[in-house]
Amino acid sequence: MGHHHHHHSTSDGISQRVNSPRFSGPMTRRAHSFKRNTTNTNSDNNNNIINNTNNNNNSSSGTSTSGATTTTLSTHHEIDVNLSSPRSEMGTNPVSLDGFESSSVLERKHHHHHHRVSHRVSIHGNVIKRFLLNKPIESMVVELGLRERKKLGHWMFLLFCGLCIFLGLVKICATGWFGSAIERAGSNQDSIDSITRLDLMDQSSREYESRQGGSDVERTLMMVSSGVYSTQNNRAEYSSIWSKPNSENFTQCVHRPKSHKKPDAKTNGYILVNANGGLNQMRFGICDMVAVAKIMKATLVLPSLDHTSYWADESGFKDLFDWQHFIETLRDDIHIVETLPPAYAGIEPFHKTPISWSKVSYYKAEVLPLLKQHKVMYFTHTDSRIANNDIPSSIQKLRCRVNYQALKYSAPIEAHGNTLVSRMRKNGSPYLALHLRYEKDMLAFTGCSHSLTAEEDEELRRMRYEVSHWKEKEINGTERRLLGGCPLTPRETSLLLRGLGFPPSTRIYLVAGEAYGNGTMQYLEDDFPNIFSHSTLSEDEELSPFKNHQNMLAGIDYVVALQSDVFVYTYDGNMAKAVQGHRCFEHFKKTINPDKMYFVKLVDKLDEGKISWKKFSSKVKELHEDRVGAPYLRESGEFPKFEESFYANPLPGCICETRQEK
Repeated sequence: MGHHHHHHSTSDGISQRVNSPRFSGPMTRRAHSFKRNTTNTNSDNNNNIINNTNNNNNSSSGTSTSGATTTTLSTHHEIDVNLSSPRSEMGTNPVSLDGFESSSVLERKHHHHHHRVSHRVSIHGNVIKRFLLNKPIESMVVELGLRERKKLGHWMFLLFCGLCIFLGLVKICATGWFGSAIERAGSNQDSIDSITRLDLMDQSSREYESRQGGSDVERTLMMVSSGVYSTQNNRAEYSSIWSKPNSENFTQCVHRPKSHKKPDAKTNGYILVNANGGLNQMRFGICDMVAVAKIMKATLVLPSLDHTSYWADESGFKDLFDWQHFIETLRDDIHIVETLPPAYAGIEPFHKTPISWSKVSYYKAEVLPLLKQHKVMYFTHTDSRIANNDIPSSIQKLRCRVNYQALKYSAPIEAHGNTLVSRMRKNGSPYLALHLRYEKDMLAFTGCSHSLTAEEDEELRRMRYEVSHWKEKEINGTERRLLGGCPLTPRETSLLLRGLGFPPSTRIYLVAGEAYGNGTMQYLEDDFPNIFSHSTLSEDEELSPFKNHQNMLAGIDYVVALQSDVFVYTYDGNMAKAVQGHRCFEHFKKTINPDKMYFVKLVDKLDEGKISWKKFSSKVKELHEDRVGAPYLRESGEFPKFEESFYANPLPGCICETRQEK
């Protein structure tokens, strides 16, 4: 479905190189010289060629007066025919650029000479015919008498001049009619070259084959192996778009230590949890609850999921995840049961909302005594209940084992997600997964309405007031956007991708629901026509088991995004954090994290005409050189709410430098 660019030659058949405004230099052809006698000319005569030619041109009627001397006739004449721009001089015979004045004069001269030459040729026809048939030109000229040689020379000279004048007129007419088209072709040459380079990149992308477990060098070589690039810069630019960041000194380290002990048969109690929020918020919460159960030596009952969130999905834990795999993977860490044992089924659970971003000491000192007392505890919230940092290494590794090993999606979700991955890799092409979080709920929550109409902005404001647990109601969306707090609009996203160098043929998988706003997707779709989603890549019967189950569809999107060659997110919500962290864990697959605050300022400057597109693109590339998913250490912040999420960057904790492992 990508665009194919066809190149047609111009109808006038004029070489673009010759007519290109970037080509300079003389374009003069020299006609073959002809001799008027057999006398060998010396170098002094050759030096006088131009002067003699000018004199002959001034008497182009071919006079044969007796004043003509032998010296004049023995001169070796050469005639230059200028084929350069019509704005240059046309030799010694002036011809007006419009061609009107010269045409009448030349017509009369041609008629006059034609009458005289035809009369004389008829008189000596037999002689000339005999020489033409039997002897070469050199011997013919020798054997002719003086008058015959003069007549033959004048005749050939006039024919030659007529041909030159005819070619000059053709040149003038052609330039007048097609000159503007040729100039436009020349001025558009840079655009043509750019399109050609994009075609070459598209051709190379079709030859790219994905190899699971292959090295980054192999993947890069396969993308450029077709050899269609004209320069080393093009190779480097295209390979850098898709290549992974360098992470050769880092590896996964979530193994259990040799001193690890299996959980005791005796338990301190049972924990019931209701994982709240959307799919990925619930995912984080489940990881934290497994860690809490480990800290308190408790038994975890298979989590229940939130059915009251914005999506109102009725899917249960067994619908979303492979629950048996979940229990089996973690059996050496904690006890997990499907339901409460009969002996505890009649006990009223003690409700508790753990404090957000808590340390291990909080659960041991404040929560564990309550569990021992009540035996069954129900956690009303699970999201962000353990701090990102300053947690024991064994607990951090456990959280990663849960997230990246135990929480495997159910077989139907995994199977259809993998089917869509193979469809995105059509013809071996790489693909980009784009988390375009420009949905109604996110825009209402953040108060961002840039590029939307006043009516759409009012609708978002009403929705914000209707959701009681959203704390902020009056929000200055313009100020928030300039601070980098808004999702990028589809147009801004298109400018980002183009500025980074992604060609229009890039295959994009949309990891998101429907974008809000009338016509907001048009700009992105015009610039990148190869945009797909789980809806457009699937048959109706393939999606029927997942309809009205937004969390299951989000699971399919998660699978496709995780395996993409490049992942780009426009807002750092829970889906972005989850996929970003998982891609870090999977050997740092390329993930572009936009610097929204500085990027939107560049967009505004571009729109105001303060910077050119070339400068804009250069700045965008420079701005994101270090934001492509390469390894870096997660740092603690002054407030846990504003520091980087452990699930967005599990380094340190679950990823180690190889030299440290040695």
